[in-house]
Amino acid sequence: MQRVAVHTRLKPGREEEYDRVHATIPPELATRLRAAGVRSWRIWRSGRELFHEIEVTDYRAMRHALADDPVNLAWQARMADLLEVEDDYSGEDDGLPMVWSLE
Repeated sequence: MQRVAVHTRLKPGREEEYDRVHATIPPELATRLRAAGVRSWRIWRSGRELFHEIEVTDYRAMRHALADDPVNLAWQARMADLLEVEDDYSGEDDGLPMVWSLE
């Protein structure tokens, strides 16, 4: 199991809409994420800054599995309207490098 951190940023003024959209994600999206190996996905927001923590079997494999998934594509299109930089779901990233941890 991998634990991966990711950072994204909202477009100005989209904070409340982002929170509202994420209050309940589509059940079929949750099903697809789990099928792709996601155990948990948490998002924290500070102003426009979003910090994601993802527990997943294989992060890159998950990203590749969802790249062409119609449910994920619809969700990513919705997120592209809110995020400063659209996620291309290429799956080539490894998330943020860990600097320090207290276990």
